[in-house]
Amino acid sequence: MKLEVKRLSFSYSHKKVLDDLTFSVEKGVFVSVLGPNGAGKSTLFRCILKFNSGWTGAVLVDGADTKTLSQKEMARRIAFIPQIHRPTFGFTVLDTVLMGTSRQLGAFSMPKRKQIELSYEAMERIGVAHLAHRDFDRLSGGEQQLVLTARAVAQQADILIMDEPTSALDYGNQFRVLEQVRALADEGRTVLLSTHNPQHAVSFADRVLALAEGRIAALGDAGEVLTPALMRRLYGIGAGFAETDFGRVIVPEAAARR
Repeated sequence: MKLEVKRLSFSYSHKKVLDDLTFSVEKGVFVSVLGPNGAGKSTLFRCILKFNSGWTGAVLVDGADTKTLSQKEMARRIAFIPQIHRPTFGFTVLDTVLMGTSRQLGAFSMPKRKQIELSYEAMERIGVAHLAHRDFDRLSGGEQQLVLTARAVAQQADILIMDEPTSALDYGNQFRVLEQVRALADEGRTVLLSTHNPQHAVSFADRVLALAEGRIAALGDAGEVLTPALMRRLYGIGAGFAETDFGRVIVPEAAARR
């Protein structure tokens, strides 16, 4: 399913946060969204998902303008994994993942065997099935993020929007989640994922969308777009790239001097 953003702009009061963004993400493509703090990554996602109002431009999902779609129709097309999630009620992990299947049910319907099986399959895939009957709000931040990833998988939407899903994960779990996201893209999901770690883009993404001061600083294939000049523009540091037996790696200037 194709996602298109056309001339999208958004302001908080009189401060412009997004300025005339235009890009598209094809089916089965994993796009990594990079940029420093305040570049507009989370705001971009909130506009695409219609959490923010008052933006100008257009967002199209397979040609359908999202402004014409209901929340249920949006959920059928797009699954969202937020950066931070604070539950209001004491749900179990299974309850939380089951919420991802709610679009398949009527307003007052209870989950059926199919939805429960989908939820367990998603939890097994992400590696959190052993937590199924734990209280979600008693998990570590990293465990909660893994559960939210499983919820998005259970939702079976064709587009995944993920706002820094690895920010609370340890090193090993970061790569386990990203491997699953890569696999979902290979199976045909469209993925838009923000991260503060450009190595994630190098190792897993097909394309990079780099934002700086609310505008597109670079857009293209990950192997071509990520350059020392872009690293300095986005993060204010010198960096080089090295080819290893495990692929291309980013080497910050300070590390290279040691």
